[in-house]
Amino acid sequence: MAAKVQPFWKRKTLAELDQEEWESLCDGCGLCCLQKLEDEDDGSVYYTRIACKLLDLKSCRCTDYANRRAHVPDCIQLTPARTDEFKWLPPTCAYRLVAEGKDLLPWHPLVCNDPDAVHHAGISLSGKMLSETAVADEDWEQHLIFRAG
Repeated sequence: MAAKVQPFWKRKTLAELDQEEWESLCDGCGLCCLQKLEDEDDGSVYYTRIACKLLDLKSCRCTDYANRRAHVPDCIQLTPARTDEFKWLPPTCAYRLVAEGKDLLPWHPLVCNDPDAVHHAGISLSGKMLSETAVADEDWEQHLIFRAG
């Protein structure tokens, strides 16, 4: 009997992943594309339900992923070199989980083979977000949903 091979996210570090493996870690929740506010007093980061203008509010996927930085210059690109900065990502994020030496959650598409499981599990805010083009900047505080960390 052959030994079962561990999934790539268990046997490789983030730095060892190829581009396809790296991209497949994204569960499609879209939470990283929500606008965030930072408390000036203590540095805490709060998520809002206001999404980047490029995020499809139903599928929770970027509508122009390949060119997103041309449209949104401050879009943060996750890279293995920046894992020390991943604390702002939601605790369910595969990039953060793998960086912390943890396993993916049961609803992750790589685990359950269902790309919509993230929505069925209630992790994403599919259908519950507002586009940043629909909310004035000064009203963002009215749409806080949780604190990062």
